[in-house]
Amino acid sequence: MLEHLIELDKTLFLYLNNLGNSSWDAFWMFITNKFSSVPLYAILLFLAFRQLGLKKTGLLLVFIALLILTTDQLANFFKYGVQRLRPCHDLDVNMLMRLVKSHCGGKYGYFSAHSANSFAIAFFFTSLLRTGYKYVGVILFIWAILVAYSRVYIGVHFPLDIVSGAFIGLFLSWLYFKLFNLASQRLKL
Repeated sequence: MLEHLIELDKTLFLYLNNLGNSSWDAFWMFITNKFSSVPLYAILLFLAFRQLGLKKTGLLLVFIALLILTTDQLANFFKYGVQRLRPCHDLDVNMLMRLVKSHCGGKYGYFSAHSANSFAIAFFFTSLLRTGYKYVGVILFIWAILVAYSRVYIGVHFPLDIVSGAFIGLFLSWLYFKLFNLASQRLKL
């Protein structure tokens, strides 16, 4: 059963990865670059500040930092615990795929920290800003999907890596959002 799932994942990876062409490579490299999201983060911080005020925004920053730290460290734990090879290191697919980046990254790729972090941020800020900003959730989840897909497009993650990362990011974000609200109530912010 697991072997069949992995084979399907590799087949889907090759299909999605090979849909790409050089005219789109720069766009997907921009999307996958973590620094390209900085303007979005600045806007989210500004909107949060307008809604929450200075003290609660300070607490928000602590919880967002802890959320990202947790998703990153959990991703590293899984990468070295599960030891699933990235596509470019997998002999079944590495000669059939497009590697858009100049290098593949680490040897292991399960699960995608990019995917986990982008979905965690999307859920957290959608939950936080849902009353004041009607379409923020739609924009954030489109962004998260683009970031996640970019990892397959450029050739560094299998689809199962990004789907798993998305679910883990969503779960951790839900948990940290509950803890943020609890801390805000306890601190009377």
